[in-house]
Amino acid sequence: MSIRSDVNLLGRTLGQVLKEQEGEAFFELVERTRALVREVRAGGSDAELRAMLAGLSGPDAGNLARAFTWYFQLVNLAEEYERVRVLAASGGVRPQSLAQAMQELRAQGLTAEEVEALLARLDLGLTFTAHPTEMRRRTVRRHLEQVARAIPTLSDGGVDGPEAAGIAAHVEALWRTPELRRLKPTVLDEVKGGLTYVSSIAQALPALQRDLHAAFREVFGRDTAATLPLSFSSWMGGDRDGNPFVTPQATRETLALHGERAREVLLGLIRQAFADLSQEDEGEEAYREELQSLFDAVQDGQTLDLVGRLEALEARLIRDGQRRTAEQLLSPLLTVARVFGQHLVSLDVREHSAQTGAAVAELLRASGVEADYAALPEHAKQELLIRELRSRRPLWPAGETLPEALETAIGPIREVRDAVRRAGPRAFGRYVISMAESVSDVLEPLILAREVGLRILPVPLFETLDDLQRAPQVVWELLSLPEYRAVLGDDVQEIMLGYSDSNKDTGFLAANWALHEAQRQISDVCRRAGVRWRFFHGRGTSIGRGGGPASRAILGQPAGTIDAGLRITEQGEALADKYSHPVLARRNLEQALYGLLLSAARPAGELNPAWTDAMTRAAASSARAYRALVDDPAFLPFFEHVTPIHEIARLNIASRPVRRPGAPTLGNLRAIPWVMSWTQNRANLPGWYGLHEGLQEIGVETAREMYATWPFFRTVLDNAQMSLAKSDPLIFDEYLRLLPEGDAHPLATHLKDAYARTVALVQDVVGADLMANEPRLKESISLRNPYIDPIHRIQVELLRRSRGKDGGLDEFERPLLLSIQGIAAGVRNTG
Repeated sequence: MSIRSDVNLLGRTLGQVLKEQEGEAFFELVERTRALVREVRAGGSDAELRAMLAGLSGPDAGNLARAFTWYFQLVNLAEEYERVRVLAASGGVRPQSLAQAMQELRAQGLTAEEVEALLARLDLGLTFTAHPTEMRRRTVRRHLEQVARAIPTLSDGGVDGPEAAGIAAHVEALWRTPELRRLKPTVLDEVKGGLTYVSSIAQALPALQRDLHAAFREVFGRDTAATLPLSFSSWMGGDRDGNPFVTPQATRETLALHGERAREVLLGLIRQAFADLSQEDEGEEAYREELQSLFDAVQDGQTLDLVGRLEALEARLIRDGQRRTAEQLLSPLLTVARVFGQHLVSLDVREHSAQTGAAVAELLRASGVEADYAALPEHAKQELLIRELRSRRPLWPAGETLPEALETAIGPIREVRDAVRRAGPRAFGRYVISMAESVSDVLEPLILAREVGLRILPVPLFETLDDLQRAPQVVWELLSLPEYRAVLGDDVQEIMLGYSDSNKDTGFLAANWALHEAQRQISDVCRRAGVRWRFFHGRGTSIGRGGGPASRAILGQPAGTIDAGLRITEQGEALADKYSHPVLARRNLEQALYGLLLSAARPAGELNPAWTDAMTRAAASSARAYRALVDDPAFLPFFEHVTPIHEIARLNIASRPVRRPGAPTLGNLRAIPWVMSWTQNRANLPGWYGLHEGLQEIGVETAREMYATWPFFRTVLDNAQMSLAKSDPLIFDEYLRLLPEGDAHPLATHLKDAYARTVALVQDVVGADLMANEPRLKESISLRNPYIDPIHRIQVELLRRSRGKDGGLDEFERPLLLSIQGIAAGVRNTG
């Protein structure tokens, strides 16, 4: 079977279900819609299609959107299995694999010892976050997982063949299963959804560990004890920024789920090792005795040195001449224990700097230390906080109940403290301060943590353009404080860089350059301060939020800025895309590790000053163009007309509101719905707007040279190509019809022209059509368009109806939300 035959059979299965469940007339409506859309895409008139959609009832429009949505869900599964099939059939050294990484490191002159030292100092931290672009209910995902498992058994027997019967049953069940949540997901729902992928990752880790050892042995001619430089963490249940539902109780329940899932994974692997390690020594099953002891301790929730005891067992096996047993039969348990431990994933706590500041102000006021901390200038805040850090005394009387405001801030820290005592230090990750603007913002959480007796390591998150530009100075001042250095000790200083608000603030090109320069200058600051550092990149899935292939993004990091490794957020539909199958999990992890090793080995060096000057000018020019657009008084009404932003706000797809508190403005709109709105209408504006002005500032010849030889610039333009390729002027035109003036609106004309000019200039610079260097992705976009077009057109029709009458959104809510979900499934990287 090939992907085309898989897609064909899945499509025919869906068609059969539609005939049986909705009748022949509805099936014919689906087929007629598909044919008309193809005619329009080929350049034909859209009059018949437009008239047909205008005559649909609300239920028929919703069902039509559902039909094409389910087609995409099934196609996505076929594409995922095709990736599995290709990976399984590939021979030799795969591109961007650990084997290729070892070969390239040796070619650069690194010795075996230097590669081992590199592996020992690095950590790739992948952080699961809850974001609303993964809109499928867990019930729906479960049916799709069953279909995915059956795809390898397909044959040409058709929908009535024995191999296809199970698939047809799940497709039939899916058609009558509500796709939309009736209620917003709780924080615990999001946690459970994220933990779905632990099983696939746990299955991939042992194979990845063997890949590392085999690649090292092949290239350097000897064995190594190096372990995977890999860890996992999560924000789900700990991310309080703008989410009032992440209460101390939610954090407690999250940590309990982590422990429960870790036990399940470990106990299963211990059972397997117990079954395999059947050797006797003088009539005693010596290895099984230790495994039974570990099983009992893990099952009882005891805190123990799991990795240490397993390593001792490994050493014992090797001493006893059982090396193969150690390498093949004990290794899966030991590898997973090293990565997941008894904690599973490290839970970060994230809070907005304004909230931590308010909590500290209340604590200082209530304890009589300072009546109005918030009114103090920055230098006075720092002096007060430093005095407090020199003291070990808590500010709140022991045993007294905290008022609600303080309990909300301090409670989550108390919960992670308790989890650390149960499951070890890795149960808690870091304390992330969003919208960090000053040194005091970073010091304040230390005061809160002292109240419960927990040492925390704060991570400033620099997000806006101004914050990124100030970040090097803030980090320098922070690391210059002896009191802070005493807290940090020999640990790694993490600095988080935000893609969301920086892009929304200043546009695609300027945000990318601001992130690059902040990272380069902060690295210099840490190097001068004698501190090890690690950057934490808050990437999304869309290009407008730092998305794109992880390995490409890692390889595009500024040389000399990867010290102790990298952390990266994994969010939304990226989790399913990367980790739904053990083979895909293994491939995505090896590609990310390949990028990390190669990028970390690249020595720091001076950038070509002509290039940095060109980029500085280009960023400024691009930012001016972007701000001129979004600051135009006509822009916000235009945005609200041509995107389904108000309808997205009605989706029960996340526990967090789409806006930060305050009156509705572009400024307090969260970046995810901002980006998602533009992917729904296929303008993809956050992923390319302003690039044309920037490239013009650079000049075509210089830009060509930069693209050919500078990894950062190549990554930027390749990501822009993807965003431009997924944009679709034909579809965007449909959404422009929602304006009172239609496409005669000045901003409509301007954006269409800007898109065409940007495509032409990018193609001129890269010397090829868009996505010529990624033909499979280019083909996927082309194949999807005829099937996603109907959903777009249905959505526009429904938006027109709902906005044209009082209470229209209530009447058409369900089919509208179905259309949003369908487009997200078709486009995939939506936010």
